[in-house]
Amino acid sequence: MTQSLVLGAGSKQLLHPKMFRPDERDPERDWDCPRLSRHLPSYRQDYEGGEPAAKMEVKTSLLDNMIGVGDMVLLEPLSEDSFLENLKNRFDHNEIYTYIGSVVISMNPYRSLPIYTPDKVEEYRNRNFYELSPHIYALADEAYRSLRDQDKDQCILITGESGAGKTEASKLVMSYVAAVCGKGQEVNKVKEQLLQSNPVLEAFGNAKTVRNDNSSRFGKYMDIEFDFKGDPLGGVISNYLLEKSRVVKQPRGERNFHVFYQLLSGASDDTLKKLKLHRDFSKYNYLSLDSAAVNGLDDAANFRTVRNAMQIVGFMEDEVQSVLELVAAVLKLGNIEFKPESRCNGTDESRIKDKNDLKEMCELLGIEQSVLERAFSYRTVEAKLEKVSTTLNVAQAYYARDALAKNLYSRLFSWLVTRINESIKAQAKTRHKVMGVLDIYGFEIFEDNSFEQFIINYCNEKLQQIFIELTLREEQEEYVREGIEWTNIEYFNNAIICDLIEKNQNGILAMLDEECLRPGTVTDETFLDKLNTVCAEHQHFESRLSKNSKFLTDHSLPHSCFRIQHYAGKVLYRVEGFVDKNNDLLYRDLSQAMYKANHSLIKQLFPEGNPAKVNLKRPPTAGFQFKASVGTLMRNLQTKNPNYIRCIKPNDKKASHIFNESLVRHQARYLGLMENVRVRRAGYAFRQPYEPCLERYKMLCKRTWPHWRGPAREGVEVLMTDLQVPADEFAYGRSKIFIGNPRTLFFLEERRRQCLQDLAALIQKIYRGWKCRSQFLLLKKSQIVVAAWYRRYAQQKKYRNIKSATTVVQSYTRGWQARKLLRELKYQKRCEEAVTTISAFWHGTQIRREYRKFFRANAGKKIYDFTIQRIMQKYFLGLKSTMPSMSPIDKNWPARPYRFLDGVHTELRRIFHLWRCKKYRSQFTEEKKAVYEEKLEASEIFKDKKALYPSSVSQPFKGDYLEITKNPKYQKLSSAMEDKVLLADVVNKINRANGKGTARIFLLTKNSVVLADHKTGQVKVSVPLPDLSSVSVSTQSDGFFALKLKEGAASAVKGDFLLSSERLIEIITKLHRTGATAADGEQLDIDISDEFLVQFKHDKVCVKFVQGLPRNGNSASCKRKNNRLLEVSVPTTA
Repeated sequence: MTQSLVLGAGSKQLLHPKMFRPDERDPERDWDCPRLSRHLPSYRQDYEGGEPAAKMEVKTSLLDNMIGVGDMVLLEPLSEDSFLENLKNRFDHNEIYTYIGSVVISMNPYRSLPIYTPDKVEEYRNRNFYELSPHIYALADEAYRSLRDQDKDQCILITGESGAGKTEASKLVMSYVAAVCGKGQEVNKVKEQLLQSNPVLEAFGNAKTVRNDNSSRFGKYMDIEFDFKGDPLGGVISNYLLEKSRVVKQPRGERNFHVFYQLLSGASDDTLKKLKLHRDFSKYNYLSLDSAAVNGLDDAANFRTVRNAMQIVGFMEDEVQSVLELVAAVLKLGNIEFKPESRCNGTDESRIKDKNDLKEMCELLGIEQSVLERAFSYRTVEAKLEKVSTTLNVAQAYYARDALAKNLYSRLFSWLVTRINESIKAQAKTRHKVMGVLDIYGFEIFEDNSFEQFIINYCNEKLQQIFIELTLREEQEEYVREGIEWTNIEYFNNAIICDLIEKNQNGILAMLDEECLRPGTVTDETFLDKLNTVCAEHQHFESRLSKNSKFLTDHSLPHSCFRIQHYAGKVLYRVEGFVDKNNDLLYRDLSQAMYKANHSLIKQLFPEGNPAKVNLKRPPTAGFQFKASVGTLMRNLQTKNPNYIRCIKPNDKKASHIFNESLVRHQARYLGLMENVRVRRAGYAFRQPYEPCLERYKMLCKRTWPHWRGPAREGVEVLMTDLQVPADEFAYGRSKIFIGNPRTLFFLEERRRQCLQDLAALIQKIYRGWKCRSQFLLLKKSQIVVAAWYRRYAQQKKYRNIKSATTVVQSYTRGWQARKLLRELKYQKRCEEAVTTISAFWHGTQIRREYRKFFRANAGKKIYDFTIQRIMQKYFLGLKSTMPSMSPIDKNWPARPYRFLDGVHTELRRIFHLWRCKKYRSQFTEEKKAVYEEKLEASEIFKDKKALYPSSVSQPFKGDYLEITKNPKYQKLSSAMEDKVLLADVVNKINRANGKGTARIFLLTKNSVVLADHKTGQVKVSVPLPDLSSVSVSTQSDGFFALKLKEGAASAVKGDFLLSSERLIEIITKLHRTGATAADGEQLDIDISDEFLVQFKHDKVCVKFVQGLPRNGNSASCKRKNNRLLEVSVPTTA
């Protein structure tokens, strides 16, 4: 079908002979210049009066240094082959973006390119669309500025087949808008939430396919809302046609949705345990194993990213857990298998083979196992007042299981979109500016096309229809606005195809719904028969079984298929599955079973399962729902200013630098790119405001160069007249000039390039002359300065020579005079000295004669006194320099130099030693003095008497080794002590019966000795110090000692105490000092002997110390010999 469109008229006559023709172009100077927009930057040079201007402004234009043609509207000649060749040429040079007017063609490079940096964002920010080389940022900036400055709602439509880069393109648009809009804490939060909604939706809605590792399996439309300043306030997301059949079955080489693999790979062991899952993919029937691992895709890291994104978007922790539980339930649902079972009445029914997965799924969702098991085995059909329950065979049970899995996942995805919308929606109630981003399937033509491809292609037909309408309407409005004459242009209107699919009565979708709802046997074949009856005469419908005889012998058209001639080409649809997929039935028993779950989210997903709200109406079909969604989308898009991104994938291998011409040709056809170019070129291929046009081309005419003083339109008219461009090749609008043929623009660009070369040569000539003239003047000035400085230097040098000569003559004259005067003065002085010497000698002789006797009598004594004085002085000074150290134990002393100083030398040594000892003692604190006094007393008692003494000298006496006042274990014992504890240690109390020791706590206070139980801290014995008579120890290196009590003392009832301790020296020393300072002042006797008697109750036992071989390590051991003898074996020391 064709339709008339009014566009600007342009003659197709040949250009003037003087104009530049494409076949005459120099191949080395091939100018492939894309279309320009308003306010194009220009190359400006001011030149007046033969002098170069001081300023020159150069901006990059779309027409400068371009690889291929940046705008397909300017492609000459225009054909499909030249179109593809231009795309390939740009793709080979990493130019992945190309324009068709305001439409952006995006080629997927399958690798990272350095064209999305923050510097690139700033480069395209606030720049006109055609000002720089083609880029997606240019379209995003144009849309954002139109929304912010002109208050026009925008929409960006991104289309293309799977793997073409639609999702990445939508991310780039959103990231650019987020980068250029306002800043602030609240604004940044909104931007972050909008951006982080993508990872969540990708995880649940994207999957790996043979064409794309991250293919979107749903259509997405996002409305981003802005305030009057252009800052984002929030957004609303709409999703279309999730491919839920992928949940239960995936084609070979493809995967299920990402979230299943991310959950099993990235969740912690504790999370998987709670969800009753295992990491092994092979344990789940719904997961494809041949493509479970994808190169370059880290499922574990992506799972962490999704969890973080859900937190940023605003999901609560319990909501995230509920979502994961439903994902786990879908996996468990796929593992439920059925077996056939025959009933007594001859009907077949199904039973679940292994109920373990069913049990775990019911535990996750809070459903009674018996309820869900019955729902898988029976189906209840309700009429007005009647219920009929029938059993399900194995095939029907599997259908019910898969239907539940698909509905559960699909409704979960819809809930996620709704939940995200709640978080990112704008809070303000005022009117918002809106930018919509549509990322939806492109046109699909597969070998096997089914119901999904049918409705996807229907959506693309509607998008193509609105694209043609909006594009041509925009062209019409501009021609009317500029006052350009128009003529009718014929173009294909695909409304006839849209009517074939969506017409209310005879449309394919309407007939499919009618077939699904009618009673009786309904199959895909009956649906095809109905199509053959109703649509047989339609020029875009083809079927082998239709009444149209021309298809009866078409063997490329199978009997179970029909073919539709879409705008992008013919597509063969297999009718198998159309009815079931359109019905998309979920048995009411399963909905009611789901509603009975204790899981909060399940009740929201299955509201129709509520018994109180039973609706006997049949739910709307999938086709009806999608048609309504597409209708809403189209109405939404028609209220906005459209911007288009057409995504193309260069090859099926996902490899860079490979351009498959046949594949790209196929995509270009079904995207309607050539149709788009022809529509753009139907009227005037190029238009530009007068001001930038004059600014760019004013150097081509002497009357407009370098400055035009009048209106810009008059300057352009003068320019075009001077260039002798035929009048039918262009037209003057109110604010723009319209050029009909691209060759005219190429002619202008070639003339401009040649003129720029001439101007550059002129600038170089003038610059070189100025540079040489400036250099000459500089050299002349320098020569004058150098000459002046040289003459000054020469005169100064001559003056210095004369001055130096004069000074030499003067110095020689003054020297001669001075030497003459010196000789006279020396002679006079020698005379005076001679007289004085003679007089002195004479007086000396007279005095010596008079006093000779006196000198001889007293000279010896004076010499002796002087000599002794010098020797003593030398002795003391030498002693000062050789003084020994201040350490009291240093016994060094300088040797005496003379024997007569022996007494003095010895006395000085004694005095020095006493003095340094006094100095050393003055440094001691009271505590340190007490320690040294104890050590001194230990030396007096044990030195050269006890072999254990030398080893104790270096060990400080600590006293309280048990920290009895700080240790909570001995708190009760510490509180029982009335006096301060001077010593606390663990000793061994020797038993006379077997010679073995028992651990006891030994405490010494000012008035008593206390023995306490080591474990309980209970006081066993307390002996007052006055009751002690003596202490006996051996001369050897053992730690045994005996505390002997006075006879008749109250504590002597049990006899003496034989104890053993490693700190014997300290214990006895403190006992000795404490006894000496007691009130009665009685000294404690210390008996040091290798054999002594110990009183045990009424018997006396001899303790004898002998040397022997080491036992029990190197410690002494006590052994009973008889009733009267205890023998202590002390190891011999080397």
